Amino acid sequence: MQTLSEYLDYLEIEKGLSQNTLDAYRRDLSDFLDFCGDFKNIQRTQINAYIRNLHEKKYSPTSIMRKIASIRGIFKWACNNEIINTNPALTLEQPKIPQKLPKVISIAEIEDILNQNLSKLETVIVELLYGCGLRVSELTNLKINDYDLKGKFLECTGKGSKDRVVPLGTKAIGAIKKYLPERDFFLQKCNKKSTKLLINEHGKEITRQEVYTFIHNQGKKLHKTISPHTLRHSFATHLLENGADLRVVQELLGHSNVSTTQLYTHISKKRLKEVYFSINN
Repeated sequence: MQTLSEYLDYLEIEKGLSQNTLDAYRRDLSDFLDFCGDFKNIQRTQINAYIRNLHEKKYSPTSIMRKIASIRGIFKWACNNEIINTNPALTLEQPKIPQKLPKVISIAEIEDILNQNLSKLETVIVELLYGCGLRVSELTNLKINDYDLKGKFLECTGKGSKDRVVPLGTKAIGAIKKYLPERDFFLQKCNKKSTKLLINEHGKEITRQEVYTFIHNQGKKLHKTISPHTLRHSFATHLLENGADLRVVQELLGHSNVSTTQLYTHISKKRLKEVYFSINN
């Protein structure tokens, strides 16, 4: 559909959305248009029927919220660009979903992971996910010139193609220094070249799935289900528990809105209560 293609081009070029986000929009809106038919003739009753259908199919509240957001977005864009005269999704409301606290692990559990028999590459992955609070996409997209070991910082590109600078701690710097000769060895052995920082033993750029699998397996050893984002959540929570300013944590995480970062203050309060009652019971 031409309208959908043009909208996705707009999101990519003007909004700078990542390929993963664009793929999600494409899936959601293709599903919506398959259900409702010709975009220019869609009425509010059809949108309501589509949303009812999502509930009947037992989609999670989070998935429904995401799909509604994509519907609102394309109709707003189409109206602004005079592709349609009226916006049938104008008063469409987002469902309210209960806010879940992100899962975190303790500093001791982070140390347990690092004390495993990790490869140099695996150690770098943990140090950058936890020590720098990177998203998994930011980690896998790091280039060889995105860090400065002397200046003790790295640059990464986050959501919406927003760049930010993150300090590099002593452990992260040490892990990178130990890993770099191994990286060069992998590339030379496989006769390959790459501008990416993280290279596996086959000389290939490490993928998101490889990182997910590695972190998930480390969680099993802790008898917990964790993901790369768990380390990012833990990074933010531990900073706040140790007195870091909320605005500083916001900058380190690359959140555009401080309200997103404030969620971690609730985690800290919850954990403080747990510690208190474990001692005083």
